[in-house]
Amino acid sequence: MSRPTILIIDDQPAMLNLLIEAFEPAGFNVLVALQGEMALTLLNQITPDVILLDARMPGIDGFETCRRLKLRPAFALTPVIFMTGLSETESIVQGLQAGGVDYVTKPVAPNEVIARVKVHLANAQLTRSAQHAMDASGRYLLATNDEGQVRWCTAQAAKLLGDITPATPLPPNVIAWLKARVNGTKNSVPETIIIGVGALGQERRIEISLIGALAPDEYLLRLVALNQDQDLDRLHARVKLTRREAEVLLWLARGKSNRDIGQILDVSHRTVNKHLEQIYPKLGVEGRTAAVALAVRALEDR
Repeated sequence: MSRPTILIIDDQPAMLNLLIEAFEPAGFNVLVALQGEMALTLLNQITPDVILLDARMPGIDGFETCRRLKLRPAFALTPVIFMTGLSETESIVQGLQAGGVDYVTKPVAPNEVIARVKVHLANAQLTRSAQHAMDASGRYLLATNDEGQVRWCTAQAAKLLGDITPATPLPPNVIAWLKARVNGTKNSVPETIIIGVGALGQERRIEISLIGALAPDEYLLRLVALNQDQDLDRLHARVKLTRREAEVLLWLARGKSNRDIGQILDVSHRTVNKHLEQIYPKLGVEGRTAAVALAVRALEDR
């Protein structure tokens, strides 16, 4: 197993030496930077597994350094842990809002820092594994905070929305809808919102629905492209299925449950189950995930 790489950003040489002596024997490759500007330049060349960041430094401070690096897609899931002598709630909140996942107060206890780093590394790995699985199955998913800024998204969702990146804000009407779904009475707010994406005349209609909360300030959204007839014709032409079976498969690829598909097609969910029993052997797959992946590839092959 490869050694994880940690980047430590601090303007105090004594602190850097203390942390290097702690992390290297613990199995880490250690990189250091004395300033935020130096760290951002270094991050053009390397992608560490975790970043330990001093909140107060000359030049751009740790909060601004974190905000800038989180604008880069490659660091969307990289845990940033702040080190600060400031234990006031305002400073802690500022660090978390900048994109940090945790903080430790100075003077630091090396064993505690190492333990926290290992926990966040494990969590980040689980998140990456989940995203890779969703990408492989063609899921159109993204996570956003309650201000509508994208936290992360699957490759399929990024492509559908025009190559969005972390921190990209969603359209104002989507943000307003999301806040209403989260804070209002759900029965009075539509379950989905439909937006148009792309140039006039080539616009695609996308349905957005809220799946649920992943964390206190992180919400999971599902996207569905609504160019139904065009996609159905393409899928039917490229897979050996009846048109109705292709229609079931198309909605399956769009993330709909069997019961949802039944309501859309005006049939019972038992009928949908029977269609799927025919679809899987015809496609030569064993289950839902493989069928969705095959459908997504067929739809993307222009």
